[in-house]
Amino acid sequence: MAKKTSKTEALSLNPNELKDFLKHIITNNRYLQDNGKSPVSTEVVGESGIGKTSSIIQLADELGLNFVKLNLAQIEEIGDLVGFPIRQFEMELDGDKMWVDEHAFDEYRKLGYKSTSKNRMSYCPPEWISGKTNGGVLLLDDWNRADVRFIQAVMELIDRQQYISWKLPKDWHIILTANPDNGDYLVNSIDTAQKTRFISANLKFDLNTWGKWAEENGLDGRCINFLLMHPELVTKEINARSIVMFFNSISSIKSFENELPLIQMIGEGSVGQEFASLFTMFINNKLDKMISPQNIFEQDEKYVMTTLKGLVGKDKNYRADIASTLGTRITNYLGVYAKTNKIEKPIIDRLSKIVIEGVFATDICYQMVKSIYNENSSKFSLLMLNKDLVKYIVK
Repeated sequence: MAKKTSKTEALSLNPNELKDFLKHIITNNRYLQDNGKSPVSTEVVGESGIGKTSSIIQLADELGLNFVKLNLAQIEEIGDLVGFPIRQFEMELDGDKMWVDEHAFDEYRKLGYKSTSKNRMSYCPPEWISGKTNGGVLLLDDWNRADVRFIQAVMELIDRQQYISWKLPKDWHIILTANPDNGDYLVNSIDTAQKTRFISANLKFDLNTWGKWAEENGLDGRCINFLLMHPELVTKEINARSIVMFFNSISSIKSFENELPLIQMIGEGSVGQEFASLFTMFINNKLDKMISPQNIFEQDEKYVMTTLKGLVGKDKNYRADIASTLGTRITNYLGVYAKTNKIEKPIIDRLSKIVIEGVFATDICYQMVKSIYNENSSKFSLLMLNKDLVKYIVK
């Protein structure tokens, strides 16, 4: 559930909630534009490396929209954002008047147009919007880290989706990303007059959402297991981006235990000594060798069940952390697998076996089965035919 807020606080959402929120804003913007009203812009605030930009890129891709990203903190020329100034002259032919750019003035005179003696300064549309007519998302990244000139120009764009003489095409939506103005980042404070021109939402780190993303993007399973068991290691200083960078930097190592000094060195250079030491401890305890979710469903049943029971334990030796991690991995793996594969009876039977034999505690089984079904009920319709699993769905 989204965090409840007062009127002075921004909405706090995880990545999935954020995408649903932005999808509504985009749908509603289309309604507003169809009725001659200006669309609403949104601001996504979050710590560095939490996934603000990647969430918005995924959203644009899911909606089939053009995507333009401008990092305002890295742009030096204001013209790269709003276009460059150009002088225009008013010209007339047979009573019809039009504004002509100065470089085309002579060509129009040859066509018979005459100057009315009026001129003005205008702006050429910027290069990033050139040729783009269909709907799109304009992401103004790190906008509160930009020079004040850019912030003022952004306000002009947000107000009417145009800048002096050019405008965004219909069905374009402006999204801003920003770091918190809490003293931890070098940002420009935004006053009330500016804040009231857009809707703000805070993006928060969510372990379950990250776990699904990691599974879908093929992150090293050994590393996924580690973070699922140690979510407390995600902090402002050690964010999800730096953690994924560390994981990717060691993913080619087949045997972690044979390369502990190297892994420790890479870890200290990317995520710090404490994180790296806990990771090497994870390896020393052989937790990097936990059975993968793919093998849980593909290998011999007796081997799988023996392995799972050995890992999770029972009674006083029950490892709730390992059980929870494996339950999450199974859920996410089947969700990804179902996107491109048919779910057949052997998979349902293996899942049923794990539940019946009480490998995991009841609460984990309930969460696992219900989440798998809710994620893709049409693909997992066979769950409803299994008497041992259906009770976890309808409970």
